[in-house]
Amino acid sequence: MRAAGVLAFAVCIAWSPGAGAQTSENTHSNPAYSSRALLGKGNRQLLLKADHVDYDLNTSVATAAGNVELDYNGRILKADRVVYDKNKDTVTAIGNVVMMEPNGDVLFAERAQLTDQMKNGALQSFAALIGQNGRLVGSAATRVGGVRTVAAHAAYTPCKICNKPGERTPEWQVTATNVMYDEVHHRIYYRDAVLRLMGVPVFYTPFFSHPDPTIRHESGLLTPDIGNKQTLGSFIKIPYYVAFSDSQDATVQGLFSTFGGEQLMAEYRQRWEHGGMWLQASVADDPHAGATENLSQVYASLFGSGDIPISETWHFGYTAQLTSYASYLQRYSISNLDRLNNDLFVEAESGRSRFAITGYFFQGLRTTDDNNLFPVALPLVEYNYVPRTAIFGGDFRFDLTTLAISRRIGEDDQRLTGNMQWQVPFVFDDGQLLTFQTDVRGDIYHTSNVNALGDTGFADSQFITRGAPSTALDWRWPFVSPGIWGMTGFVVEPIAQAIWAPYGDNPAAIPNETGFNILPTGSAFSVFQLNTTNIFDLDRFSYQDLVESGPNANVGVRTQALFPTGSVDFTLGQAYRLKPDPIFSPLSGYDGKTSDVVSSVVVNFPPNISLSDRIDVDSSDGSLERNEASVNAAYGRSSLQVSYLKLPAEEVTLGLGSREEVKAQLLVGLWGNWVAFAAGQRDLEADQMISDQLGLGYDDECLGFSVSYERNFTQFRELLPSTSVIFRFTLKTTEVPVQRTGIFPQYLYATTPL
Repeated sequence: MRAAGVLAFAVCIAWSPGAGAQTSENTHSNPAYSSRALLGKGNRQLLLKADHVDYDLNTSVATAAGNVELDYNGRILKADRVVYDKNKDTVTAIGNVVMMEPNGDVLFAERAQLTDQMKNGALQSFAALIGQNGRLVGSAATRVGGVRTVAAHAAYTPCKICNKPGERTPEWQVTATNVMYDEVHHRIYYRDAVLRLMGVPVFYTPFFSHPDPTIRHESGLLTPDIGNKQTLGSFIKIPYYVAFSDSQDATVQGLFSTFGGEQLMAEYRQRWEHGGMWLQASVADDPHAGATENLSQVYASLFGSGDIPISETWHFGYTAQLTSYASYLQRYSISNLDRLNNDLFVEAESGRSRFAITGYFFQGLRTTDDNNLFPVALPLVEYNYVPRTAIFGGDFRFDLTTLAISRRIGEDDQRLTGNMQWQVPFVFDDGQLLTFQTDVRGDIYHTSNVNALGDTGFADSQFITRGAPSTALDWRWPFVSPGIWGMTGFVVEPIAQAIWAPYGDNPAAIPNETGFNILPTGSAFSVFQLNTTNIFDLDRFSYQDLVESGPNANVGVRTQALFPTGSVDFTLGQAYRLKPDPIFSPLSGYDGKTSDVVSSVVVNFPPNISLSDRIDVDSSDGSLERNEASVNAAYGRSSLQVSYLKLPAEEVTLGLGSREEVKAQLLVGLWGNWVAFAAGQRDLEADQMISDQLGLGYDDECLGFSVSYERNFTQFRELLPSTSVIFRFTLKTTEVPVQRTGIFPQYLYATTPL
């Protein structure tokens, strides 16, 4: 086609501002005007600027030559030579013609014949710059009404080639016998279209259309994912995007596979100024279900979350995580979660006070989970009152909570808890800070079906009351010094706390539903792990069933080194008590009179590096009980994330098992726009891989494609270890930033939300 040849040079046409105006000599019989003239009448005002302008008074024809610039009601025309017929309202432009439309589009041609205030006309050797990157060329074009351009033997591409020396073939383009660009609806239409990749024709369609590059949200088909997974066989995912508005859209996706059947998934998204929501529903028909793989099974799932404003004070929200079959989410790569949490709430905030009603529902997918034992919390009612002004010179708050928990099988209970707290700080002249705090808590419990799973030694139904007062002193003395060794400042803050509370604040019959964990009825332990995030909390069990009783103390130090581009924080602490508290399990790090020594280091130098390490050391023998470390680093187009976790072997009693794992994820920007991806998770204790992923991709402003590989080495329920390969290809038609991680499937890239 001729259009392909035109594209090689026309898209790189550039124009420069006209030279300085010069006064023309009057060598003709008609008047010769200066280089700046105002022509036209009424609302059709025309400004003409050129090196030389002649105007024929008899015919009302102006002829301009040399760096001609014509402004006609906001439409700007530049050319080597322009003839303007005032009576016929026609403009003829010859040589290096450039037209700038009011919407920002730029048209190029060798010759243009324009009428009706330059809204209509014919252009020869036509080219157009649409938006920032869109390029349309053709052998000839017709302008209609100033809002449509129809090009013959044309080609379109959003790819940049002018700034790539030696490259004149775009990565992809669409050539057609006829192309129409509708500026009103921002859409480009093709007749007899051929898609070409690197100049090679790969696909033909008699009709095709897509939005122009200025549109960020437009309904239409998205590029599919093609791959192979052992649980599905070969598959293709075909998504369709629906744009309702700039803040409201949806995606409908069909999956077709050779072994896993078909799946339909729909996701709706909406944003408000002070909230948002998304909801994803899916249904699948698997013809190879069951142990014999010859049964037909229908699966479904529902995921989502939302925070929806009702008024300036009230809002409600939800979290949805539901599935009809335990292995469905992993079988179809929807999610790797094995415990699902659902909630629904309505909340009001006024000043510093808050009121909320929440309901919780849980679903377990592990083989050891029995959903009949899982609690349903409905309702959880919370009221927090914090006055705007001080009371007796201190800060006061009142919290009231009521909670009802039920199960299909097992204990049901209801709780009403009230807590009053008063806190007053004292600041001394030498910088010491002393804070006095007093709390009074009261609870009323009602339990039923206590012996549904066996004799607990307690009444099957009863009321239980409790009162739990406490008083605490918190002392801190921060020392601040000017920076040394490149620091801008250095802070050292020793901390000491003393808490008094009576013994025996946890009657044996009180149910332990702390955190809604699945614990045996009557469990005396709290699911608690001492670390640097809670070592200096005066009330470590706020809103929980069990309370810390008996006198105790906490001591430690916090330091911070400040640099011009970041900071380094270190925290060290240990807790003491006069005698052990039975609510702390051996796994808590605080089951005796002296706790483990807990520490943390956080290094943060954004955006290049951040790392943290949290350590729990047994104070009796110096053994390392727990270690959690992470590193996040970025340089240029490359990034690295590494995390390490070590848990004590005893944690198997809580269903977590002895664990020592490392996870790593690497994204490397290679030459040009090429990028490589690798990730892995390894069980160091068992000395075996859990999963690994590899990917290679290319991504620029024009197109993106990737090949991704994933190997899962573990078995989940009936799903055996599996391998999957996915090919993703994207042709970009809109002006969006290059996103290196977007070319890989979301569930492979850990920093991308599901």
